[in-house]
Amino acid sequence: MNRESTLVKGPTVVGRLKQALQVSLPVTLQKRQRIRISFDIDDTLACQLHHCDVEHSWLPNFVHRWLGEPLRFGTRSLTRKLRRQGCSIWVYTSSGRTPSYIRRWLLLHGIRVDGVVNSVSHGHALAAHGLENSPSKFPPAFDIDLHVDDSEGVKLEGHDHGFRVVVVHPEDENWAQRVLDAVGDVQAQLDWQHSFKHTAHVPQRTRAFSS
Repeated sequence: MNRESTLVKGPTVVGRLKQALQVSLPVTLQKRQRIRISFDIDDTLACQLHHCDVEHSWLPNFVHRWLGEPLRFGTRSLTRKLRRQGCSIWVYTSSGRTPSYIRRWLLLHGIRVDGVVNSVSHGHALAAHGLENSPSKFPPAFDIDLHVDDSEGVKLEGHDHGFRVVVVHPEDENWAQRVLDAVGDVQAQLDWQHSFKHTAHVPQRTRAFSS
């Protein structure tokens, strides 16, 4: 076999091997896992005016005073970027705000959320896991991969109960980038965990294809 024929057949062999690997890899490896991220409200998304700038709206101020509250500046842009990355957006609050109120409030700013956890649903989740009155947030009960909060105490709870928290203070002007960086870290960690979990299945299936 001459060199030219080897070069012609080479890509075909490589293509077959690539196809075999794609078939053998689980769907979670072929496509990146969708991250579910939740946001606290008080002093995280809804900050006092003297703490941070707020989002502008095309609606009159009295409408927002009646139907909602000031939304932290940068929230709209951040949620759009997270959507483009394939993230699922949730709200997780310890307050008694109803899901319908929270959804309506964010929709006034053009933001859609996929899920809402308030004090009622949080309490039900704690009872289901036998945790009674602690911790103040428990994202794993709702398959949430990353929670955004202003409280260092919630971050400590995350260490104790095994969930990820990124803390953003009301005065932090770079809070949105801090969240994006944390999402990148979580995505890398999840990708590694899934690849490590399923690596053992790949060599056997590849050998079966080549035999």
